[in-house]
Amino acid sequence: MEKITSFTIDHIKLVPGVYVSRKDPVGNTTVTTFDIRMTSPNDEPVMNTAETHTIEHLAATFLRNHSRFGSQILYFGPMGCRTGFYLLLTGDYESRDIVDLLKEMFHFIADFSGDVPGAAAKDCGNYLDMNLPMARFLARKFLKEVLDNITDKQFYYPE
Repeated sequence: MEKITSFTIDHIKLVPGVYVSRKDPVGNTTVTTFDIRMTSPNDEPVMNTAETHTIEHLAATFLRNHSRFGSQILYFGPMGCRTGFYLLLTGDYESRDIVDLLKEMFHFIADFSGDVPGAAAKDCGNYLDMNLPMARFLARKFLKEVLDNITDKQFYYPE
């Protein structure tokens, strides 16, 4: 069986950043899939499920309610390896196009207080698996270490 494209990326050289994972034609539009890589694969500890789950709830809520991009959001969710998230948008985008959106989103997460949206038994299949303090910490870390000073190396997959 042929490897899928995401398994051909050299994860040893991959650093935290915002990458275009793929672009797919769907009808008359393009769906852009972004790889939002928060940790250095096989080098740093992965995110635990509780903080990953919390980030997913907060980010999905923020994105779907965003005044500009809300109607273009198809999906936001964690990678199975727990080193980051995928964001799918309708439209043909490059990584630079969403940096401001991601800064807004990660500030929202870093500053969030109160009840996590959807963190109730009637709303979520694993509502007890949440860790808001750690989600806030990881959001601040990604802002500081990646988004606030992002470089070309963090926009394009390594050769």
